[in-house]
Amino acid sequence: MNPVQAGDITFGTGSLVLIAGPCVMESKEHSRFMARSLSEITHRVGIQFIFKASFDKANRSSIESYRGPGIEKGLDILSGIKQDLGIPVTTDIHEPRQAELAAQVVDIIQIPAFLCRQTDILVASGETGLPVNVKKGQFMAPWDMKNVVKKIESTGNTKVLLTERGTSFGYNNLVCDMRSLGFMRQLNKPVVLDVTHSLQLPGGRGDSSSGNREFIAPLARAGTAFGIDALFMEVHDRPDFALSDGPNCLALEDLEPLLKQLLQIHMVTG
Repeated sequence: MNPVQAGDITFGTGSLVLIAGPCVMESKEHSRFMARSLSEITHRVGIQFIFKASFDKANRSSIESYRGPGIEKGLDILSGIKQDLGIPVTTDIHEPRQAELAAQVVDIIQIPAFLCRQTDILVASGETGLPVNVKKGQFMAPWDMKNVVKKIESTGNTKVLLTERGTSFGYNNLVCDMRSLGFMRQLNKPVVLDVTHSLQLPGGRGDSSSGNREFIAPLARAGTAFGIDALFMEVHDRPDFALSDGPNCLALEDLEPLLKQLLQIHMVTG
């Protein structure tokens, strides 16, 4: 295992890390509220935490769906959270040119699943020198992520995280194959389980995605028992009113008891 250092947080040395936040930045005030709330919870529980939120959801189901504040405002929000609240941050990019801009703020650059094979965006992200978290595409076999790793490492950057977020299982459905965690671990990179996106039902509502929020806790427990380095989770204080991915989003009030369970499992199996 090649550990990955992101600021003061290290992936791949036996500790469980949480990457969490709302799917998309809804406002500066809400983003800061969520970051502060999540930081307080993780501090009480004793788990390392990185705040995540998207400045642009470029792959929404409908042209009318809310996408986010855009890169300029979004990075300004993340910069404030990092500087004012002392919380490490990550966000996803969608074009190669965004890598350099995001690198001025974030601790980890995230590559969305649909873009995980795009050479230019992988190389641009690698060239920043920051850790790069790549979500395995719903269409990808886990062992084929070796080619994704090679593209990033061609820049001399070996700081790569690999995230499982479900595999296409017919139309409008995903299934989480736990074996993917093991196969990607064989690439000697820290492995992350995106437990909430693995429960998404893409386009399940016709003009938006649906999801199976009720299975977040059992899937998180299963992944932790299998052996992961980090958990990726979308969390919202009012999931039913979230502007993106509410149906597969964990309620903020449910996070602390779940994390306590996961840490107990991790202590036994880790």
